[in-house]
Amino acid sequence: MPMTPDRVRKLALGLENAREAPHMERVAFRTPRRIFATMAGDGADVNLMFDADLQAHYCAMAPEAFAPVPGGWGKMGATRCDLTSVDEATFRSALAAAHARANAPLPKRKSKK
Repeated sequence: MPMTPDRVRKLALGLENAREAPHMERVAFRTPRRIFATMAGDGADVNLMFDADLQAHYCAMAPEAFAPVPGGWGKMGATRCDLTSVDEATFRSALAAAHARANAPLPKRKSKK
């Protein structure tokens, strides 16, 4: 059964510190630090914000459902998930991975002295 926009929203907002906010023509799900997913206005797909390793993992595991976003965003880990092709267990796993990455503390910057 394909994922619905309502189910995506419920799962995303059920994660720790998650909230919804508008983001261009999409809706963003974010932690206080950063966005972990955006959903198309028509609910057809979700872009998940992965690192390169997570992107490679999900694209290899379910190539019918996951693909890098075209262009520079995809090279930085942004990954499109086709909601008509993904099962709920795989989507939940991917969403949790993107959320964990966004909820992690940012690396400390080296100070210039």
